[in-house]
Amino acid sequence: MIDVARLSAESFDDARYDLPDGGQWVELVRGRVEILSPPEEEHRVAVLNLSKALAGYLNVHREGYPCFDLGLIVSRNPDTVRFPAISYFLGGELFAETDKVITDTRPALVVEVMSSNDRRWSLNDRVFEYTNWGVEVLWIVDPNDKAVHTIRPGYANQAAREHETLSGNLSWRHAATAQPILPDFRIAVADIFTPPEYWQKPRS
Repeated sequence: MIDVARLSAESFDDARYDLPDGGQWVELVRGRVEILSPPEEEHRVAVLNLSKALAGYLNVHREGYPCFDLGLIVSRNPDTVRFPAISYFLGGELFAETDKVITDTRPALVVEVMSSNDRRWSLNDRVFEYTNWGVEVLWIVDPNDKAVHTIRPGYANQAAREHETLSGNLSWRHAATAQPILPDFRIAVADIFTPPEYWQKPRS
C-alpha cells in the first residue's frame, strides 16, 4: 500500500497508476492526492472542438503547440500538480512537452473546463495557482453558462458568451512585446459546446 499522505510531484507521478482508475482523474494538492470526478460529456465536447480549432489555427500560424491533460507542477514544497484540459506552450523546442506526463515548464495559456462540481469548487485555488506561477492567460470554459472567461493578471476578466466569439487577440501576454498568445485565433463560443454530428443521437 503506497503512502499518499504527502508526496512530491515526482513520487506522485510514480504512484499514480496504483491509484483508483489508474490515476486518470487525480491531482496532487499541497502534497496530498485529490481524486476528481470523471469529466462529463460537455468536457469532452469542449476539448474536442477547441483541439480541432487549434489544429486548424496551427496549420496557418505554426507557432507554439498545445498539450492535453498534461500535469503542471504549479508549486513546490509542498508540491501541487494540476491537470488542465489544455496547456499551450510558446518558445523552447517545438513539442518538447508533448510526451511528458508532468512538467515544471510553464505554458503561456491554460484552458480549464468547469465540467464537474469539484472542478468548480477548486476554481479559485486553480486560478491563484496558475497566475501565481506565472501563466499569462487562462481560459475558463463553463459548459453551464455556455461561456469562456479570459483571465489575465492585472486586467479585468472578460467573458465571451454563447452568441459571441472567443478571440485569441484578446489574450495579450505580459511580455515586453505585449503580443497576443494566439493572434487571429477565433472560434464561435456556441461551436465550443456543440457536439459533432456523429455524437448526436438520431431523431425518432
